[in-house]
Amino acid sequence: MAAPGVLEISFAAEPAVNSAIRDWRAWLLHERRISRNTLDAYLRDLEAFLRFVAEHLGHAPGLRDLARLGAQDFRGWLARRAGQGLARTSTARAMSSLRNFFRYLERHGLAANAAIGGVRAPKVPKSVPKALAVEDALETVTTAEKLALVPWIAKRDAAVLLLLYGAGLRIGEALGLKRRQAPNDGGEATLIVTGKGGKQRLVPVLPVVAGAIANYLADCPFALADEGPLFVGRRGQRLSARVVQRQMQKVRQLLGLPETATPHALRHSFATHLLAGGGDLRTIQELLGHASLSTTQRYTDVDAKRLKAVYDDAHPRARR
Repeated sequence: MAAPGVLEISFAAEPAVNSAIRDWRAWLLHERRISRNTLDAYLRDLEAFLRFVAEHLGHAPGLRDLARLGAQDFRGWLARRAGQGLARTSTARAMSSLRNFFRYLERHGLAANAAIGGVRAPKVPKSVPKALAVEDALETVTTAEKLALVPWIAKRDAAVLLLLYGAGLRIGEALGLKRRQAPNDGGEATLIVTGKGGKQRLVPVLPVVAGAIANYLADCPFALADEGPLFVGRRGQRLSARVVQRQMQKVRQLLGLPETATPHALRHSFATHLLAGGGDLRTIQELLGHASLSTTQRYTDVDAKRLKAVYDDAHPRARR
């Protein structure tokens, strides 16, 4: 049985394939410890592929059918997705999902397919994080607080957004915090954050962020259990990311910010502004919880204009 909140595949595959999918799902969740959102995406990708294969075979594929698929079958599936107008980033991820599943089948002696290794996923353009200007990031927090009509909700919204911008948390990480993890208001404070893959990292909390959380807790009308959520909605249940996203949408409209001004953009802004202030990439990598430094290096592209301005002002050749 799937873990709560994890998507089930509704496609009626051949029994041995269904069994393999259940085992693969359990392995991803418990051994690889991938996030449930990622697991949902993997399962959706696999289900779409199995439906495509069944359409061409005229029956639900078995393990032997999957082993016999050729490169043209995989390319046909990629062409189908392109014809549907699906984004290249989405298709690249879907191809990664399939490779993962087929590697699992081969590793466990269920089916081996060499053809998938020769199929290239669509090339994905390098994405550069969209950061807000310092003034816009600060005004986003204050505007979100003013929008809420209920005082404790206003303070909650400010605390959540400050965690994204002031500590670089992902929205899921912020909303996943427990009440007992609330930092102390005053003095040095830190948070142990559980990120992607269950990896934990230590994040320092600025006094302004700790103070905002303390203000929210002081006004929150619910008795929050230590092991319960830190941030709650109107009915005392764990705050939904969708609520924060809707609030950010209202802020965008009021301030005239671009569509890229999302809650995640505040995390990007945290990293970009740290880099602009002289922070080194390794430290920023640790604060963000990036597994690879190459992911963090994207912020050097964001800061290229600032670096060129420094060059123009400081280098002797630039002044001649």
